[in-house]
Amino acid sequence: MKFFVDTAEIDAIAELNDLGMVDGVTTNPSLILKSGRDILEVTREICDLVDGPVSAEVVATEAEAMIAEGRRLAGIADNIAVKVPLTWDGLKACKVLSGEGQMVNVTLCFSVNQALLAAKAGATFISPFIGRLDDINLDGMELIADIRTVYDNYGFETEILAASIRSVNHVAEAARIGADVMTAPPAVIKALANHPLTDKGLEAFLADWAKTGQKIL
Repeated sequence: MKFFVDTAEIDAIAELNDLGMVDGVTTNPSLILKSGRDILEVTREICDLVDGPVSAEVVATEAEAMIAEGRRLAGIADNIAVKVPLTWDGLKACKVLSGEGQMVNVTLCFSVNQALLAAKAGATFISPFIGRLDDINLDGMELIADIRTVYDNYGFETEILAASIRSVNHVAEAARIGADVMTAPPAVIKALANHPLTDKGLEAFLADWAKTGQKIL
């Protein structure tokens, strides 16, 4: 499974990237707002730092304007994936931009039918939102599984990008089901290393080591 980090914070991306934990980055208008940076400037900086796809989202709602914004964003760097919403206009923009050879991430997916349309429109990535479905008492993981089945049935090359991940359990389940990519905030990715038995075992080892009175350095 590929790991995308869901942030526009350069320091957080750099830390994970140095460990080989970053296969790409996803941003959205909310994350750009949180960063306090100019969208073109911070996106260019991220693209310089990361080799993999960097999703940059359009903010227009009409197809022609989305296409124009997408082309502008795509001009930032070769590894830009233009992010468009899963609306009819977004699908039109996806078809045009993907036809021009541009990576496209179709976001805000909440149903299998939407995912099927995105694949037909040539999406590079489809982003089903797990956490937001869970928030309204629906099973976000069931959607990932259903999309996986449909895509495998017909050989669609669109990659399933599990998004709106809120917990380490979401990551494990998405990997088990077979999502191609997951995107999560830096804190969730770092929390994957945590386990209480690891902490307990390390504490016991260190206590025993202290009793030996020895030093390695």
